[in-house]
Amino acid sequence: MNCLAPSILSADFTCLGEQIQCVDRAGAQYVHIDVMDGAFVPSISFGMPLIKSIRCCTECIFDVHLMIEEPIRYIEEFVTCGADIITVHAESCTHLDRTIETIKNKGVRACVAVNPATNLSVLEYVLPLLDMVLIMTVNPGFGGQKYIPYCTEKIRTMRHILKERRLQTDIEVDGGITLSNVKEVIDAGANIIVSGSSIFHGDISQNVKEFLTLMR
Repeated sequence: MNCLAPSILSADFTCLGEQIQCVDRAGAQYVHIDVMDGAFVPSISFGMPLIKSIRCCTECIFDVHLMIEEPIRYIEEFVTCGADIITVHAESCTHLDRTIETIKNKGVRACVAVNPATNLSVLEYVLPLLDMVLIMTVNPGFGGQKYIPYCTEKIRTMRHILKERRLQTDIEVDGGITLSNVKEVIDAGANIIVSGSSIFHGDISQNVKEFLTLMR
């Protein structure tokens, strides 16, 4: 199933709750929440208090993307705040297997992200443990970047690996996804689509509906 995950990194924080409710009413299934620590990525975003405060705004799946060093330290806190999916980066975990196990033991879905230049081989041994793989299609840390073209082939390769291993794992893509390229990434094998600027700039409801039409 193809699902849309608007990234609130691009939302207007003066009316964040209203905008989350807007994407929900328009049909988005997920809310993508980028947590940045200023160490693993250059930017600092938001954390547990914000997630907890917006949990009451929607029943959408909270897709919490931890762009932080050693995220295993905070898994329990993010689950308590309302995360339904927790994504960690392969590059930020000393013990990736242990981090995934910790997420699963808390009863939420586990996802591992890989940066554009990271080889998919880092997932070889943990792939059966995952509910989702996030293929970053920009270098993480900032919104509004342009899609990196070679990532299309990376998505295609990931889908081929999953089919070969008979795994039903979702493939999420994040970075530079717009109305002009969303069909490209879906055709390549992605089924969970993160978009920020292309959702929250302009008519939010209309943007969501246009994405969903193309994604069908």
